[in-house]
Amino acid sequence: MSRIGKQPIPVPTGVTVSIETGVVRVNGPKGELHERIPRDIAVEQDGDQVVVKRPTDRGEHRALHGLTRSLVANMVVGVTDGYEKALEIQGVGYRAQKRGNDLELALGYSHPVSVAAPKGIEFDVPSPTRIVVKGISKQLVGEVAANIRKQRPPEPYKGKGIRYDGEYVARKVGKRA
Repeated sequence: MSRIGKQPIPVPTGVTVSIETGVVRVNGPKGELHERIPRDIAVEQDGDQVVVKRPTDRGEHRALHGLTRSLVANMVVGVTDGYEKALEIQGVGYRAQKRGNDLELALGYSHPVSVAAPKGIEFDVPSPTRIVVKGISKQLVGEVAANIRKQRPPEPYKGKGIRYDGEYVARKVGKRA
C-alpha cells in the first residue's frame, strides 16, 4: 500500500471539497482550485477528511494513488495557507522592482526584463535583491519562480544571477595563470 496514498487528508473548517466525476474542487478562504483526477482512482469525503482509494495493486494504479492524494492535499493547503517561493538576486546592478502587478528586473542586459503576473500570482519585493512569489496553486507558484530564475540563472564562476532562497551554487575555479 502506498504510504502517502493511504493517509487521509484533513479538511480544516472553512474549506469545502466537492467531488464530481473526474474533478475535485476545493474552496477555501483564499480562493478555489480544481484538479482533474484519473477515473480509476476514487476520492471520497469521510466527514472532515478526504480519502483516496485505488481499485487494484497494478503499477499504474499504485503510482496514481499517491499522486492524486498529494495533489488534493496541496489544494487544501493552498486555499487555507497559500504557497510562496523566495528568490534572491546576486550581482552588481542586478535588482527587481514591482510595477503594478508585474515585476521589472534589471539583470545586466541592455533593457529591463518584465515578468507579467499570471492570474492568481502576486509578487512581493521586500528589498531590491529579494523576490517573493505568492499564490494558492503550488504548481503555478513553482512555475513562475522557475521562469523568473530562468531570466538569469546563477553562473558558477562569480555566482551572479537569480537563485532560490538558500540554493547552493557550486563554484568553479577560474583561469589559472
